[in-house]
Amino acid sequence: MARTPASGIQHSLRAGDDEAVITSIGATLRALTHAGRDLVVPFTADEVRPAYRGATLAPWPNRVVDGVYSFGGREFQLALTEPARSHALHGLAAWLDFDAVDKGTDHVALEAVIEPQTAYPWRLVVRTTFTLGADGLTQSVTVRNDSDEPAPWGTGPHPYLVAGEGRVDDWTLELPADRVLAVTDDRLIPTGLRDVDADDPARFDFRTARRIDAAQIDHAYTALRWDDEGLATVRLTAEDGTGVLMQWGQACAWVQVHTADRPDAAESRLGLAVEPMTCAPDAFNAAAYDYDAGLIVLDPAQEATASWRIAAFE
Repeated sequence: MARTPASGIQHSLRAGDDEAVITSIGATLRALTHAGRDLVVPFTADEVRPAYRGATLAPWPNRVVDGVYSFGGREFQLALTEPARSHALHGLAAWLDFDAVDKGTDHVALEAVIEPQTAYPWRLVVRTTFTLGADGLTQSVTVRNDSDEPAPWGTGPHPYLVAGEGRVDDWTLELPADRVLAVTDDRLIPTGLRDVDADDPARFDFRTARRIDAAQIDHAYTALRWDDEGLATVRLTAEDGTGVLMQWGQACAWVQVHTADRPDAAESRLGLAVEPMTCAPDAFNAAAYDYDAGLIVLDPAQEATASWRIAAFE
């Protein structure tokens, strides 16, 4: 019997010039190409997924500060899965093995259950569908609360986008967001919303497309500018004009952007993380902030859905 790769069962999709590989561990986008050109930073099938690359994040994206939150009159302590900063990072689904419940040449639907546990005592059924078509790769995530009491919820993806040749510094970014969440330098704890042109526009204001250059970003943006169809679009363009876009609807009012800075220069700034999110960082502690953190509370049997799309342009 063949051994399952470290990243799980591989689901290969194809449509026209586009190909994608989705892995069962974490319902992860492992690779996405257009005419052989990478649109995301890939990794190999038998590699333990690096840095949440391409994972589906649930039941919260981003961080819960100190792993502590209160809900329904009870206080919970989550495992500190980001030990360097002492936070609970990117939810509970990233290492679950999702089962394929529907599959074709251009799509796959994966499902997993987040079982009740000490720090998150609710049962959620999470189903995500990846569909490859003429308009790129679309992922949707639908959750159902199978508990008998309300449950806190949030979701989002974690792709590292690749515009073309070069690295993050070489690419032009267009990011239609008016506000950015300020955080502490050491632990990235939210401190308040700022206008993108208020304190450091060279670092944060990309409403007009321009080169990223040496800007270091690991911040959440909101006050997104929606088009006439209710969509927000981030565009990343290489020097030769090739590029990749990510687009989503108003179910995701936040987006985390990260320039993927790493201590090892060879591994640093290979792609730009663009993570549409249904809620803000630390949304499980929404009451602590003076802005709408977007926390979703699912009643028993209630469902919620969010989706996003990645596509090439030339």
